[in-house]
Amino acid sequence: MIRSSVQLKLQYLYLNRHISCGQIIDLAKFFDTVNHDILMARVARKVKDKRVLKLIGRFLRTGAHVNGKFEPTQQGVPQGGPLSPLLANIVLDDLDKELERRNHCFVRYADDFMIFVKSERAALRTLFSVIRYLKSRLKLEINQQKSQIVLSNECEYLGFIFKNKRIVWSDESLQNFKYNIRRLTSRSWGISMDARLEKLSNYIRGWMAYYSLSEYYSPLPGLDEWIRRRIRMCYLKQWRRCRTRIRNLISLGAVEKQAIMIGLSSKGPWRLAKTFGSQSGLTNKYLKEQGLISVRDLWIAFHPPAGG
Repeated sequence: MIRSSVQLKLQYLYLNRHISCGQIIDLAKFFDTVNHDILMARVARKVKDKRVLKLIGRFLRTGAHVNGKFEPTQQGVPQGGPLSPLLANIVLDDLDKELERRNHCFVRYADDFMIFVKSERAALRTLFSVIRYLKSRLKLEINQQKSQIVLSNECEYLGFIFKNKRIVWSDESLQNFKYNIRRLTSRSWGISMDARLEKLSNYIRGWMAYYSLSEYYSPLPGLDEWIRRRIRMCYLKQWRRCRTRIRNLISLGAVEKQAIMIGLSSKGPWRLAKTFGSQSGLTNKYLKEQGLISVRDLWIAFHPPAGG
C-alpha cells in the first residue's frame, strides 16, 4: 500500500536523522490545477505509444458539468477515477527527484508532503525555494492556510505525531476512532448483535491495520475495556424484559443472585454493563467467541516482544 510505505518512510526519517523542524506543505486545489501540457510531457517520457497518449489526453479533456452546463476541461485531472492518483504522482515525481537531489529529508502522500530540516531558518529557506520550484517548473500553487512550519514534535501527518522520539497516533485520530465506536455500538441502532459485531470488528481491524505503526501501547487495555462495556450495554438493551435478562445471564454462567439483581434493577444498560453480574455472564471470552476483536491483541501482533 502506498500510504503504508509513506508511514514507514516517515518513521525511518525521524529515527535516523537529527531534525527539529518540519514543513507541512499542501498544494492548493492540486487535482483541479494540474497543467495538462506539463503532465503529458512527463507521461511521454516513459510512454511511447501515441495511441495511449491520445487516450490519456481524451481522459483529461473529458469535461465536467458546472451549474448544469457541460464545460470542457482546460486543466486538472478528474477526481474519483483510478487513473487520477497515478497521473498526479507522475507530475509530482519531479518534485520528489528535486528534493532527493537537494538531499532533503521528506515524505509525500498525494499532494501533501513534509520536509524535515534542522532549524527554523533552514525551514524558511527551504520553503521559499520549494515554492519557487513548484510555481516555475510545475505551475502549482501552495495552500498558505494549510502549509506551516512547526517543531518536529508538533508535526501531525497522516494521523500521526512525533512524541518523545516515537511515532504515535494523534489525539484527533483517537477521537475519531472513539466516535465511530460509539456509532457502531449505539443502543438505538436496530441491528442484530451478529451484524453489529461483524461491522465493529471489521472497523477495528481496519483501523489497527493503519495505525499499527503507532508505538503507543498505554491506552489499549483501557480501550478494550471500554469497547467491551459498550457491547455488554447493547446486549442488555436488547434484552429489555426483566425475565429475558435473568434467563440469558444465567444461561451464560452468571450467578443467579447477581442475574436477578440486574433483571430487577432500574439502572440503565450503560450502568449495568459495568456490574459484576453482567461481566460474569457476558465474559471477555464469550464476547471474543462472538467475534469481538481486541485492539490490544492486534497491536501486539504488529509489535511482537523483543526476542519473541
